[in-house]
Amino acid sequence: MDPKVDDFISNAKKWQPEMEQLRQLLLDCGLTEEFKWRTPCYSLQRNNVVLIGSFKAFCTLSFFKGVLLQDTNNLLIKPGENSQSVRFFKFTSLQEITDQKSIIKNYIYEAIEIEKAGLKVNLKSNSELKLVPELQNTLDKNSNLKKAFEALTPGRQRGYNLYISSSKNPKTRDTRIEKYIPRILDGKGINDCVCGLSKKMPRCDGSHKYI
Repeated sequence: MDPKVDDFISNAKKWQPEMEQLRQLLLDCGLTEEFKWRTPCYSLQRNNVVLIGSFKAFCTLSFFKGVLLQDTNNLLIKPGENSQSVRFFKFTSLQEITDQKSIIKNYIYEAIEIEKAGLKVNLKSNSELKLVPELQNTLDKNSNLKKAFEALTPGRQRGYNLYISSSKNPKTRDTRIEKYIPRILDGKGINDCVCGLSKKMPRCDGSHKYI
């Protein structure tokens, strides 16, 4: 048991009993507990398997390779339209977890077997990423920007595309594009710190100045 997870749960404003229950289930299944991305993470032989998440309206149990789970009970949720791998349980009460304890464990054990078998998620290639029209038009008009964008990792490209497309207002999408052009030209993702690491990654402690 990682003491950082103790602190995370004890300092949480909501869902403490629920997260404690989920934590115990994961430990009972033999996973290794760590604290990554500012949240409890459970791994098998250093390979990430599950995350516990705490949000305002619910808490979650997220499977890194959830798309490979059979989900026979039809309980898993897709985080977003463009999510290729992660699937999660959403809980709004301790009773929900207690009532489904055996089912949840079955999902965890299945995720463990997927990891043991070395199965991989067949992610869509970068060429299959459909950019929001405003971003595509901007790239087509600026060859340097397009070259810089195409040099970004697929994850960074998806990050920009998701953020820009999340607004329904075309003017807002254009504003977001203009704001992040310097970052794209500098080879940085939308979540990158000036140190070059993602502020979501555990290697960056968040103390750096963000662009």
